[in-house]
Amino acid sequence: MQHTMTFDDTSRSLSQTLRDLISGIRGQTVTLRELMDAVGEQGLLLICAVASLPFLIPVSIPGVSTVFGAAIILVSIAICLNRMPWLPAKILDRKLDSAKLVPALEKGASLVSRVDRFLKPRMSGLTTGGAIARVNALAITAGGVLLMFPLGLIPFSNTLPGVAILLLSTGMMQRDGLVVLGGYLFLLITAVYFTALAWMAVAAGQGLAGVLG
Repeated sequence: MQHTMTFDDTSRSLSQTLRDLISGIRGQTVTLRELMDAVGEQGLLLICAVASLPFLIPVSIPGVSTVFGAAIILVSIAICLNRMPWLPAKILDRKLDSAKLVPALEKGASLVSRVDRFLKPRMSGLTTGGAIARVNALAITAGGVLLMFPLGLIPFSNTLPGVAILLLSTGMMQRDGLVVLGGYLFLLITAVYFTALAWMAVAAGQGLAGVLG
């Protein structure tokens, strides 16, 4: 059943929240449903942040890009609509390898802990109000779409949108407009990077066609 909700500031540091979540992961596999149960209703932005962490380090975890990318898109749309998200069982119950996921989350939490002390309420115009929250949520959705592009073997193709999503979600959680602004910057960098990759692919294709022709 869908119902409206609000998004409160977190009372703990983001890194501590992430470590509490990691400590609750048990067994050889974990599902997105279990992660969502662990963070609760007020953790939708945290879900987006957590889902971006595996892409901040050069580790390939099979299935994560599709599952977490789709989750980020659907959750951020729910944030935009100010409702709890609906996610298909195929995404919620997809089993992910804990042995690979937990180390990635731990490294992400370690990275986040370095910037925790810099997170603070500022530039409230970028984080306060329903309209700006919807705009920010749509930006996270765009990051999720870019994250799902089948470019996993290309350097930074997952890292750049992952950083954008992390900055946007954590900036919203901590009411830090400067961090949100950084998220938009990385989203722009990602779009430029992907456009350049597409241009090079087209140019290479035309060059090959010219040689073969």
